[in-house]
Amino acid sequence: MRIVFAGTPAPAVPSLRALAASSHELVGAVTRRDAPLGRKRVLTPSPVAAVAEELGLQTVKADRLDADATAAIDALRPDLGVIVAYGGLVREPLLSLPQHGWINLHFSLLPAWRGAAPVQHALIAGDRVTGASVFQLVPALDAGDVFGEVRYDVPRGATAGDVLTDLADAGAALLVDVVDAIAAGSAVAAPQAGEPTLAPKLSIADGLLDFTASADAVLDRFRGTTPEPGAHTSIGGQRLKVLAAHRGPDLALAAGELTLSGRDVVVGTADGTVLLTTVQPAGKGPMAAADWWRGLRTDDVRVDAMTSQGMA
Repeated sequence: MRIVFAGTPAPAVPSLRALAASSHELVGAVTRRDAPLGRKRVLTPSPVAAVAEELGLQTVKADRLDADATAAIDALRPDLGVIVAYGGLVREPLLSLPQHGWINLHFSLLPAWRGAAPVQHALIAGDRVTGASVFQLVPALDAGDVFGEVRYDVPRGATAGDVLTDLADAGAALLVDVVDAIAAGSAVAAPQAGEPTLAPKLSIADGLLDFTASADAVLDRFRGTTPEPGAHTSIGGQRLKVLAAHRGPDLALAAGELTLSGRDVVVGTADGTVLLTTVQPAGKGPMAAADWWRGLRTDDVRVDAMTSQGMA
């Protein structure tokens, strides 16, 4: 089949490479426009755009799949559209343009966690099993019939970034299998069963750690928001990014109370402690939490009360 691929971030790249290496003809890639990155705000191609150029693919750069993008995709004469984390909606007439429509690789076991941030929400919720699904794209959000899925046991301590990396590889293999089955006429899709849960895009506020919650809840939120949008707390009115954290030792600390234990900083929670190993103070680079602690002018340190309350 002639396939057009739509995707933008790094987790979409394994699927792009897998399709390029398959027996099908990859006729083009669709990705979002170059975006300013870094402190100097340099316009930078998306990871998918960079790999598409490496593969010599015709590339359509568009932030919305509007009439112009639809015309450009139509000119590629695709038999099937494949989308992986593109970052925009496929609407009619584009949805029905390829003979076989569009299929989507989504990083959850549907109907769980429909939306833009499925892995992040799964980890925040404490899910210990997740996965990836390939489904037929329909106008409703992530609601189409499912061709296949892979299940994934979340490793202890894994962050959203770690899980996405693993699922990107496992999902790419599943995706090619589904494309092969569609081409052979043997693909069978089943309706989603169960109550849907939603996974909207996260904001910086979603990374705020609530140390009045249980230690497990704090660490689930830390892992679910690492590396993006980033876990953080507030100490003395200053935002402190938390880059590495683990379950802490058995110390008698009040929720939000901090102390130095060996080479690490320990924070009390509702039922235990959390160990901070790497942090990033405002305006500075990443550093060992103990080094940050030693730079403070007082040992009387607590998480700011107004930021340790009110989390959902």
